[in-house]
Amino acid sequence: MRCTHRPVGIRHRVPRAPGRVYGDEVTTVRGTLAPGAPDYVYVPFDVPPGVRELRVCYSYDRPAVPPGTPGNALDIGLFDERGTRWGGEGFRGWSGGARTEFFVRADDATPGYVPGPVREGTWHVALGPYTVAPQGLSYEITVAFEYGAPGPAARPVYPPERAAGRGRAWYRGDCHLHSRYSDGRRTPAEIAALARAAGLDFVNSSDHNTHAAHAHWAAEAGEDLLVLLGEEVTTRNGHVVALGTDPGTFVDWRYRARDGRFGHVAALIRRAGGLVVPAHPHAPCIGCAWKFGYGEADAVEVWNGPWTPDDEVTLAEWDGGLVASAREERGWLPAMGSSDAHRDPDAVGLPQTVILADDLTREAILEGIRAGRSYVAESKDVSLSLTATAASGEHAGIGGRLTVGAGTPVTIRAAAAGAPRCTIRLVTDEGTVLVGDPLPVTGSGSVEWRTTAAHAAYVRAELRHETAAGPLPGAMAAFTNPVFLSR
Repeated sequence: MRCTHRPVGIRHRVPRAPGRVYGDEVTTVRGTLAPGAPDYVYVPFDVPPGVRELRVCYSYDRPAVPPGTPGNALDIGLFDERGTRWGGEGFRGWSGGARTEFFVRADDATPGYVPGPVREGTWHVALGPYTVAPQGLSYEITVAFEYGAPGPAARPVYPPERAAGRGRAWYRGDCHLHSRYSDGRRTPAEIAALARAAGLDFVNSSDHNTHAAHAHWAAEAGEDLLVLLGEEVTTRNGHVVALGTDPGTFVDWRYRARDGRFGHVAALIRRAGGLVVPAHPHAPCIGCAWKFGYGEADAVEVWNGPWTPDDEVTLAEWDGGLVASAREERGWLPAMGSSDAHRDPDAVGLPQTVILADDLTREAILEGIRAGRSYVAESKDVSLSLTATAASGEHAGIGGRLTVGAGTPVTIRAAAAGAPRCTIRLVTDEGTVLVGDPLPVTGSGSVEWRTTAAHAAYVRAELRHETAAGPLPGAMAAFTNPVFLSR
């Protein structure tokens, strides 16, 4: 089956032609989307009885556009005879713009799509016009049917929720990764091998807008690697990682902030046992800017991939939220970091979230993230600790709270390892209060600072690389969630 584009708005059916490699019957649909088209357009087609396999391919035009003007980009997915209603009852897969064709049948499907019976009824190809050129976007969709008895239904097997942990310990993980089941290029096996090489104890499957990868991770989990399941929910007003949900959980993405549905989505993720984590809130890509607020979030991805200016903006925004939380003595939002790795040369585990958890289980890891007992590091070689100790000996660590008298002296100590020539910085609700000397070539060192709860509502630590540009802070090597000082 070959998709060739002809910008003509007609529909036709090619009768069964024995010997044609693309299937027994073919339907072709052509149309044009104008600038300002809806976020999602559903193209119906009828599936007759007796179909064993359904195959779809599509193409669209890419006209030249003036500099600075978005051209055409068209995503694609599939809904079965159960319909396109919000919530995804009829969802059968999504590949975005990563593929030009796909198939589904009872025992198998293209990565990103869900195996299952091809039942009689009206199905829909879902089109997502990500951007539309001023000239419009003309598309062609070809649907092919292959008749015959369906194969045995696929029976999903999911990874276990426990690995061989070390009891209460610091565990390293990467919670935002993409495989060939969305727009990544790596298999789960390749990702798992890279995760082990990066010193990770756990990963989270988070392909765009589909849960199809969930059933393909079981073989990659092991006593040394816990695999959590989730999804990157890619809306037009920002992306959110559904982290550690129940196997097979699908989270719909077809809404904007003004639709008022995000609270329902967050509740669904939590009912499925997962966490709500806004991803790369200030990334410069179209549709990535986070516009839902943080009232429904359980954590926020402050560091995404190699440290860039948008991460610096997110860090500043997150710190501003800490100031408000500390001064009002209300709940706070823990920070995370993940690689968002898709393909070579993206590095799995750059960065990684290091979590103090009671064991290497789904429940314990998610509880550690929710509590903020974590820091973010650029690699397995880097570690960073932070403690607050009162004169009486009482102490608290990352994510904890030390309650003392307003004027009681408190000693803050931050220690780093694996970071030669990096600098430890301490930050409070009053800003940066200490910048240490560059660490020696051994990469290890510490700083101490004395304060009181009257002068610092919280303290957090940063580990920064050297910079040649004067007072600029340098790229991040690691940073911690805060320890709070209460009066």
